[in-house]
Amino acid sequence: MKLVQNIFEIHTRGQGLYEFSREVSDWAGLQNITCGLLTLFIRHTSASLTIQENADPDVQYDLNNFFRRFVEENPDLYRHTCEGPDDMPAHIRSALTDVQLSIPIVHGSLALGTWQGIYLFEHRTAAHSRQVVAHLMGE
Repeated sequence: MKLVQNIFEIHTRGQGLYEFSREVSDWAGLQNITCGLLTLFIRHTSASLTIQENADPDVQYDLNNFFRRFVEENPDLYRHTCEGPDDMPAHIRSALTDVQLSIPIVHGSLALGTWQGIYLFEHRTAAHSRQVVAHLMGE
């Protein structure tokens, strides 16, 4: 059994979905694991991870707009406002989504579907540098 880890640094420009499937796939392919499991974990409480359609950018646009409407950025609604009006809504959005993903490795490749991509979902309005830890195990 082989175990390897990596940290992906993803720079965001504010709220939105940032695909990093290629980086993960390229790294995983270099590990010579034909059958295994990849775990991705984001080290932040105001951003999250998701697997979503990567063919039509309207999907990312609609998801981002839905979460903006669903969790308002209104400081009158929250006690935790010391980091700005977008911070507590970002924490709520992160709690409603995933901070960890598991992706099987089949025949040496990520077992993603044809239209699936791996995304960091940035919930803050300002640019950030985010870290995603990858842990890959298999044979």
